[in-house]
Amino acid sequence: MSTHTEDPVTGPDPEVSQETRMYRLDRAINGLREDDPLGSASIPVTKRQRAVLWALLIIVIGCAIWDPMKTAVGLIGVCTFGYLLTMGDRLMIFRQGLASRAIEITEEEAREIPDADLPKYTILVPAYNEPEVVGDLIGAMARLEYPTDKLQVLLLLEEDDDVTIAAAKNCAESDAISLCLVPPAEPRTKPKACNYGLHFATGDIITIYDAEDLPEPLQLRRVVTAFSILPDTVACIQAKLVYHNGHQNILTGWFTAEYGLWFGYLLPGMMGSSSPIPLGGTSNHLRKEVMDKIGAWDPFNVTEDADLGLRIAANGYRTAVIDSITLEEANSDGINWIRQRSRWYKGYLQTWLVQIRRPIRLLRTIGFRNFVRFNLVLAGTPIIAVLNLLFWLITALWFLGQPGIVEDVFPPVIYFPALVALVLGNAATLYMNLIALREDDRSDLLVPALTVPVFWVMMSVAAAKGVYQMIRNPSYWEKTFHGLTAKVDLDELDAESAEKT
Repeated sequence: MSTHTEDPVTGPDPEVSQETRMYRLDRAINGLREDDPLGSASIPVTKRQRAVLWALLIIVIGCAIWDPMKTAVGLIGVCTFGYLLTMGDRLMIFRQGLASRAIEITEEEAREIPDADLPKYTILVPAYNEPEVVGDLIGAMARLEYPTDKLQVLLLLEEDDDVTIAAAKNCAESDAISLCLVPPAEPRTKPKACNYGLHFATGDIITIYDAEDLPEPLQLRRVVTAFSILPDTVACIQAKLVYHNGHQNILTGWFTAEYGLWFGYLLPGMMGSSSPIPLGGTSNHLRKEVMDKIGAWDPFNVTEDADLGLRIAANGYRTAVIDSITLEEANSDGINWIRQRSRWYKGYLQTWLVQIRRPIRLLRTIGFRNFVRFNLVLAGTPIIAVLNLLFWLITALWFLGQPGIVEDVFPPVIYFPALVALVLGNAATLYMNLIALREDDRSDLLVPALTVPVFWVMMSVAAAKGVYQMIRNPSYWEKTFHGLTAKVDLDELDAESAEKT
């Protein structure tokens, strides 16, 4: 047996003509922006949005010239209100997450459906310039407990990515994996590759894994069982992403604790309140019929996962979160982490700018509370991270010399709410991290949880870079390098799972 390597011209189906292949590539790139131009990030800012932004800027500049002090006080007041609103909403989501949690499907329930009744499943694995991790895919897919005749794994590689193609052809034997070569074309993004692979997908359910991912063996069966008991309005089920190298250094510890809070409590909290859910980059399991209806992924959005999650909600569907984990590699290099996080922040802004183009329709579809939450999460997260740099500087200036201008721009009506945001906001964030660690029995991450303010500084730097790139180069996909940590021993991992069971 060997890994299926198809003709680089025709892809998985050797009968497909070059004309059909080019049509599929064109649809992978242009399908969404042709079918729904306002739903695509190919135009980062529309003419109407640009006019609104310029009008706001002119108004602010005009007010600053007319009365600079009142303008500064007003802007700080707006920012303070945004801080308080975001803090209160995040605590409400966390409280809901503690009560709701992710959907649990037991091993017995997952295995109840006979193999003959299981739907066909397609796994898309996009990779680019990653020869060091693509070989891990074979072992990860071999661990999945799903009938091979109903499982299709498409390894999506750019046709001119010679090093990764060579690594894929030389990796271990597998009958389940097909090598699908994507014709080289801009943009060189993960969603473009996934859109192209979707043309060859045979499954009723589609999911994405990165080449280095290690999903738990029963994940696909758990998802099928969950779909069978959930209403048809649920279009996507998101599994939890967990890092396996949380102890490599302090950065991976911070990252691991953050993911534990996000996937373990905040996303389930959004699910429990029927809020739009920004999807994770992998392990989101999607109904193919819905994907065909809403337009799949946006190749011009650098966080295509978050964008798809919001588009699912904007079309009246929902996302659920399941208690099944996929092990990933936490970024252990600071510069590499900044590249990754700045792309995420930029993608959040892209997604917000796209979805806010039809505010009335979105408001009617998701409701007022979720509309406010959408703005706080997608626009508020990167903007507040950038504003933190400014407010930390103001706080440092006050403690160093108490200049009068700082006192002037913080009158009592703003000073005390700002003090609440500073003290209680930071304390609330630490509190959520510690509670999440206690609930997950992760006392090993106590030091990262207590030193997380240093992590916030890195987040602010990444957010500033992301905002700058949003202005200068919005669709540029800044590559994150993987394979920076020791590989996971699959035999040891399976032994640990068996022991826990």
